[in-house]
This record gives sequence, C-alpha cells and structure tokens, in this order.
Amino acid sequence: MTTTAHSYAQSHQERFLEQLKTLIRIPSISTLPQHAADVQRAAEWLAADMEQVGFTSAEIIKMPAGRHPLVLGSWLGAGPAAATVLIYCHYDVQPARLEDGWDSDPFEPVERAGKLYARGATDSKVNVITQLKAIESLLANGGSPVNIKLLLEGEEESGSENINAFVQAHGERLRADVGVLCDGGIVAPDQPSLVYGLRGIVTMELHLTGPERDLHSGHYGGSVHNPIQALAEIIAQLHDQHGRVTVPGFYDQVVSLEQSEREALAPIDPWYEADWQRVAAAPQPWGEPGYSLHERAGIRPTLEINGIYGGYTEAGFKTVLPGKAMAKISCRLVAKQDPDQIFELVNAEIARLTPATVKSDLIRLEAGAPAVAINRQAKALQVAKAAYERHWGRPAVGEFTGGSIPIAHALHPLVTDLIFMGYTYKGGQAHGPNEHIILKNFPRGIQTAIDFLLGLA
Repeated sequence: MTTTAHSYAQSHQERFLEQLKTLIRIPSISTLPQHAADVQRAAEWLAADMEQVGFTSAEIIKMPAGRHPLVLGSWLGAGPAAATVLIYCHYDVQPARLEDGWDSDPFEPVERAGKLYARGATDSKVNVITQLKAIESLLANGGSPVNIKLLLEGEEESGSENINAFVQAHGERLRADVGVLCDGGIVAPDQPSLVYGLRGIVTMELHLTGPERDLHSGHYGGSVHNPIQALAEIIAQLHDQHGRVTVPGFYDQVVSLEQSEREALAPIDPWYEADWQRVAAAPQPWGEPGYSLHERAGIRPTLEINGIYGGYTEAGFKTVLPGKAMAKISCRLVAKQDPDQIFELVNAEIARLTPATVKSDLIRLEAGAPAVAINRQAKALQVAKAAYERHWGRPAVGEFTGGSIPIAHALHPLVTDLIFMGYTYKGGQAHGPNEHIILKNFPRGIQTAIDFLLGLA
C-alpha cells in the first residue's frame, strides 16, 4: 500500500538528488589530514539536515581517541512500547584525483547515461542520503512507527578509532531491537541481495632476517640463505596445491553449511561468477575444490599474502643479497573462528617452517574481528526481503560476503537482530576511478527504506 510517506518521497525526488550531490561535493576524505576540515564540514551538514528533518537530537561526537567525528541522530517519537531501530552508514570517502583515471572531477557529480559519477556516490553517501530521506519522508507525514537512531561514521575508510571508542564508552546509547548496517550494495542493478554473513579478519606481518646487513651476492651468494628465498619457501607451504590452508588446526572451528543451506545460496552463483569474470578476469579460478566461487569467497576461510618486499626493487639492477624480507598476511575468518587463536596457529606453523639459516618474527597488526552471522529467521530480514521485492520487482537473493566490516562485530551485541541493507550496485567501482550509482536505483532505495521501517511495526 502506498502511503503519504511514499508519495512525499516521490514528489521530492529531485530535491533529494540535489542533496546527495551537495554532500558528495564535500571531499570528506578521512585518510588525508589536510581534509579534516572537510570531514567536519560534512558532519555539520548532516547534523543540520537531521535537525531540519525533525530528529529529536542530532549530535556531532568526537572522542579523545578519534580523528573525525560521528553524527548520531535520534527520533524517539514512537514511544517506549515501539521497537527501536539503529541504522549505521558512513559518510567519509577514499581519496580521488582526476589523474587517477577519472573522466570528470571526482568531487563534482556528473550525470551520464543514467548514472551519477563521483567519489563517494556509491561508497557510501548514497546510503546515507537514502536513509536520511526515507526518515524525512516518514517524519514529514505523521512520524515513524518505530524509534530511530541514525549513526553516521566519519572514519570507516581510515580505522574507525572514533566510533570504536564511542561504542566502548557509550554502547548503551546505541542499544536497539534491530540494527541495520547500510554499507555495501546489491549484486546487480535489477537484482537486490541480502547478506547472510560477513567474514572476520586478522592481519599480520612476517619479518625474516638473515645476514646482519645487505651483502654482495657475488661474494656471499651460495653461502647465505637469502631471506627472500626463505620467505618464499615458507609462504609457499601455507597452502596445498588445491588452495587449502595447511596450517594445523586452521579449520578445526569451521562449521560447514548443510547441503540444503548451500542449495539455498545457489541462486547467487550466476551473479557472482559473472562479476568474477568481469572484475577478477584471472586466467581461471583457483581455490578449494568442491565449492563454488561464491562459497570460496564467502563461507570458507582464507589465508592471503597481501604484499611482499625485500632486496632491491628500484630501476636498474643491484646485485644484492638482502639482509631481510617481509610479507603481509591476512586471514579471512568464518563463524566460530577466533582471530586470536588463528594468529597463534599461523605463528606456530611459521616458526616450525622457519629454517635455522634465518630468523622469523610474525607481528600482529590489528585486533581484527570475528565473523558475523545473521539470524536468517529474524523478522527484520523477512521485512527487508518484502521491501526489496516490492520496489525491485523480484525476490532478494541471499549471499555470504567475503569482506569484513569490524563495526558490525562491535554493534552486534547491542542489537537483538542485525541485518545488512544496501541500495547501490556493487559494480559501481567503489574506491576506483569513475565511481558511480545507477540513478533509477536511488528513489527505489528510498522507497525500500520507507517500507522497511513501516514493516517493522
């Protein structure tokens, strides 16, 4: 049933798009210190819009440990007997320069062929404005049937120190019956999707040292175990020929999906495989046999070598035998795997594989985060499915996504049910040149978000 809120959103569609463009024009790049004032300006713009929309409160919050503020808006007009919904988005963006390969100024939104091109368009300012304007449409037409807390982060792209400190100190302020993480997107322009789980992560650096200093390879080559070679020998033994991780105990806590559950995920496979061919474009797939590409990247854990360094890598040639080498390693984790335990298992295996000719030191880089599994029977998920189907015209497919959103782990204990909702196509080149949204999906998303909040009641 179309409500006055739906009609309001439709009649204000052009204004909503202009507000999205206004927010995009603020280069809220959280990774570059010279843009700190821009991140603050974006926070102030959002807080001001919350007040104009009719939020009960709109706060700009910066903790001592943080660099960039979060914005917390609350509307509790539905009363204590009604459900409370916590909605999370982030308004900061990655750096972008015209010379990176953009066809137009990345911070001046441009419409071309049904798309809007700009940095932050898809990741994730469209989600911010979608939620804000859905709430406006409800508040301008009698109010929302549920209480709302809108949490907007300004450091998602650069460490999340501020929001993590806020959650740790004031987590009770974010408690809710339903939590919505609005960061991410759908698998195809006309195919909505819902995330059933996120992998966790733990990151580390492996440092190998051999001789006390770099040596002349002609004088000492053949008598000193080259740390680069030793590093290659160690990391090559962390997988078998089929891509399975060989670290003892690595899979001990992995809970395999039932065959019926895997079959329920099968509808996502064609979309994922098409995306893999378009984006990865590797000669052929690799990984654990017996699993689809989607399963390898979503329901199975991994150990990846993210970077490797050693010796002389600049132009020309230098016959050096390096004194040290380094590799960056990350593990994507699935349900029940503990980041602390996985780090210790990898550490023990690398120590075992390290020959006596070199020394190794595995350094943990960040705390990491466990995987997050969604309750697929939750009412909120069923409401989201119905809302997507109404405005996209087809049922949402379920997926397990291989990425990690650490804030999801932090917010999970504060809400009864956590779900993920995104409104933009994943192929919109987030973080890359010519990032874009498909314009017809912007009003679709707002209408879906309205239906979701109404449906929760």
